[in-house]
Amino acid sequence: MALVPYEEAAGVGLQKFHKPFATFSFANHTIRVRQDWRQLGVAAVVWDAAVVLSTYLEMGAVELRGCSAVELGAGTGLVSIVAALLGAHVTVTDRKVALEFLKSNIQANLPPHVQTNTVVKELTWGQNLESFSPGEFDLILGADIIYLEETFTDLLQTLEYLCNDHSVILLACRIRYERDNNFLAMMERQFTCSKVCPR
Repeated sequence: MALVPYEEAAGVGLQKFHKPFATFSFANHTIRVRQDWRQLGVAAVVWDAAVVLSTYLEMGAVELRGCSAVELGAGTGLVSIVAALLGAHVTVTDRKVALEFLKSNIQANLPPHVQTNTVVKELTWGQNLESFSPGEFDLILGADIIYLEETFTDLLQTLEYLCNDHSVILLACRIRYERDNNFLAMMERQFTCSKVCPR
């Protein structure tokens, strides 16, 4: 497991979350992600952690070509889109309420031949895990998914279920509260952890 903390840029407000689209350049593609704060709130905007993790993937942090990857709490799907463009077979997951929105971003930003290697699937952490094979994924991705303390146990259970002995977990997050550090301590008891960027 690798953790990618980052510092929020000074003076950046919430106005960017209320724009209907966010545009990025990754993997030699222009990615135009639809956002919908009013309908889905935090699940339908691009958080800085997703940009950080996408950048980290583009830098070649892990070999993506041909790997089996899953993104947890994918939201707008930016990280999954980048991983797929870089050659991963990606299972893009979120709660049921976010799936149609997520699918629309995936379809709008991935060429048809890449879409064939991408699946959008419902996953509420800690529930119905049997719809996935244990240890199914080489790479588990998550951007800013460490924020609700009541989800920590279910998230850890989900990570443990989806991992095999050789899986890599990449989480990008901004540590906001002491409880976030508590989650990291919980992870360190179950996984070999390293931070790849200083706070």
